[in-house]
Amino acid sequence: MQYRTMGRTGVQVSTLALGAMNFGSIGRTTQAEATALVDAALDAGINLIDTADMYGAGESEEMVGKAIAGRRADLVLATKAGMPMGEERNHRGGSRRWLVTALEDSLRRLGVDHVDLYQIHRWDPATGDEETLSALTDLQRAGKIRCFGSSTFPAYRIVQAQWTARELRLGRYTTEQPSYSILQRGIEADVLPVAEEYGLGVLAWSPLASGWLSGAVRAGQEITTHRSVVMPQRFDPAHPANRARLEAVERLAEVADGAGLTMIQLALGFVTAHPAVTAALIGPRTLDHLHAQLAAADTVLPADVLDAVDAIVAPGLDLAPHEKHDTPPALLDPSLRRR
Repeated sequence: MQYRTMGRTGVQVSTLALGAMNFGSIGRTTQAEATALVDAALDAGINLIDTADMYGAGESEEMVGKAIAGRRADLVLATKAGMPMGEERNHRGGSRRWLVTALEDSLRRLGVDHVDLYQIHRWDPATGDEETLSALTDLQRAGKIRCFGSSTFPAYRIVQAQWTARELRLGRYTTEQPSYSILQRGIEADVLPVAEEYGLGVLAWSPLASGWLSGAVRAGQEITTHRSVVMPQRFDPAHPANRARLEAVERLAEVADGAGLTMIQLALGFVTAHPAVTAALIGPRTLDHLHAQLAAADTVLPADVLDAVDAIVAPGLDLAPHEKHDTPPALLDPSLRRR
């Protein structure tokens, strides 16, 4: 296992981190299975576990809390808030009112007195940066969080938050958690350069592109990834983006075979090769999935392999642009771009 410093925090984290979104009902994972995954990940050298309050409406945090009991000091624990938690309109977003409550709820579910990294799950257009950053700064000073970060923020919002923190002398985001894979490279044009400019750690989620790069999606074969059941539209061959992805996967498989790698090793090695990336978040549902992904822990892709990947999916290109998660609201809502 390799380790890198998470931004400017001084904290060393493994280049593969365990994402716990599949713990519980979302991934049909029992507590015993989740604990086994955590045990195996820690034994392999993974020291960062990432979850969120909205994963299974708190179920993932509860399962992580039970799995890490007695080993809290051995790991870097991260969670997130901001996505809706129920129907109540104020149980979401980046307001001080909600973040204070959401953190207390997360600490209770996790069974800890602090988290190492607290992340705003999505940018909240209804809440100003000053409101969110001042709340996070106070929670940090109270010892309930060690540092805080953003998740899936557009590049311009990352910059704006950094300037707000500087102007008002507030704590600043020290990490960003974007979606990044060989098939979705759009953040190379803006988010990753901005992260490097401001010294942010980058924790990349969906490095296997929702299973497209796991080896479970191949031409002429039945799709076996769990994601094809919960998100069938992402694998519908009638969609042009999916046809483009399938073509790319077939060409990438040839590159992987030629380099003596699995598709998983190629995909994870690509993500961790970028100088801005601190760690790739893996989200296994089973021990077999975990072991297949751990095989990439020490994968370093040579320049010729990276060049071959660039020839298949160009730098900065999203093969499925409609699946971007950091699109500015004005591009999605016509009322925001018309007088």
